[in-house]
Amino acid sequence: MDRERQHEEPVSLEISGCNKEDARIVFDTLATCFESDRGADEAPQQLHETRPMVWLGTFEVTDTHACPPPARLSSSVEADAQGGYWAIERLRSTLDSLFTVRDLASASGDQERELHVRLESR
Repeated sequence: MDRERQHEEPVSLEISGCNKEDARIVFDTLATCFESDRGADEAPQQLHETRPMVWLGTFEVTDTHACPPPARLSSSVEADAQGGYWAIERLRSTLDSLFTVRDLASASGDQERELHVRLESR
C-alpha cells in the first residue's frame, strides 16, 4: 500500500495538555521530518497562565526527511491528528519512531481519520 503519492497528504496536528516548551519540542521534531506550515522561528506561546492552551500545525507527510531524536519532554503531550488514512499512518509510524505513543482514541470517516494519542519521551 506504500505506493508513490501523486498529491499532497497534509495532516493537521493539535497539541495540548503540556507546556509551551514541550509543544515546541514536538513541533520542531516533526518539522525536521516533514514540510510544515510553521516557520522555524515560530515558537508556541503561552497566552494565559491558567487556561489550557492548544497549539496547531499542519504537516505535509508525503516526503519524509531524516528525523533526529527529539529533545526530552518534561511531561506527556496530547496530540490530535486529522488527515487521510495513509497520511495518519505515516504520521503515526514517525511518532512511534520518536516517542512512546499511547493511543487514547481514534475515529474513522469516509476519507479521513482522526488519531488522539499521548506522547512521552522514550
